[in-house]
Amino acid sequence: MKVFPYPRLRAATAIAVDGAAVTAPGSPREALAASARSVIDRVLALGTAETEGWDAATLKISATVPESSTRHDSPWTDLAVYALLTEGATNTRLTACLAPTADDPCHWAGELNLARADISDRARLSAQVVATVDGVPGRLIGESKDDWFIDVSAEVPVRDRPFETVRHSFAKGPHWLRRMKDAPWIVDPSGKLPTVHINTDVEGIDALLDADGRGIESAVGELLAAQMASDIWLAVFHAALGDLELDEWGRPLFPGGWRGSVLREMLPDILPEQPLETALRTLHQRRVGVGGWTDVQPRIHYAAARRGGASTTLVQAVRGLERLRREDDE
Repeated sequence: MKVFPYPRLRAATAIAVDGAAVTAPGSPREALAASARSVIDRVLALGTAETEGWDAATLKISATVPESSTRHDSPWTDLAVYALLTEGATNTRLTACLAPTADDPCHWAGELNLARADISDRARLSAQVVATVDGVPGRLIGESKDDWFIDVSAEVPVRDRPFETVRHSFAKGPHWLRRMKDAPWIVDPSGKLPTVHINTDVEGIDALLDADGRGIESAVGELLAAQMASDIWLAVFHAALGDLELDEWGRPLFPGGWRGSVLREMLPDILPEQPLETALRTLHQRRVGVGGWTDVQPRIHYAAARRGGASTTLVQAVRGLERLRREDDE
């Protein structure tokens, strides 16, 4: 445990990757799809880029500092927030200075540029908050706890393992699942990582989810996977929102781990006109009965479907089925 001889922030700063793009010589800039990021595992997979031979990447980064950092009576001045990218294998250390957004002094954003040669395999992205304390500039008063990993070769954004998925018979599985034996899958967000239980009693579900190629089974399997992803986002959002801690004034606090990341990812789609901290308070108040909770449900479903990639997958599946139909007619 480090001991600092000056005041520091008690709460951790949250950092997130909001988007990424890669470039190659002579090629247009390619923005990576949302599927390249996992806010639950906090990993960005640059290997998903379709641009071959890309040599540079730009990361869109945001950080949320505790409210106590911006109070007028705080014991520091000249607050600054930096994104820090490090990798031991290449001894890489890149920094980007973030700027506070116009509508929320606790929300900072910016971009970090890196070269493909900077990273051998996987780098860690963290946030540091520095300020002038007791007349000494550049003192570290806060940092992130749940960092991100930037993987330059991975095609799937996973941290140490794939997203927790269990395939088993609901009729013969755990007792709590037996009452749901007609469901194709159930999302359990109660653990350290959300778990998706897939019901192998549903005829053909394994074959559809594992289908690979251009056939009808593959198109239907992609639709099932997108619907499952939307269900996961919906379940983990409600789990995160329903398990909030309150500060001494009764205001909700962003939780740590994947729960906080999920809330920060979905809130801009649900209440886009409000800063993150305000949006969290608004939804918390509505959930406990102050305001219209049912009125906001369509926005929550929209945000979950968007994060699950339902619209894009549906369009691709329809195009694939139409292509197969034309091939059969020829």
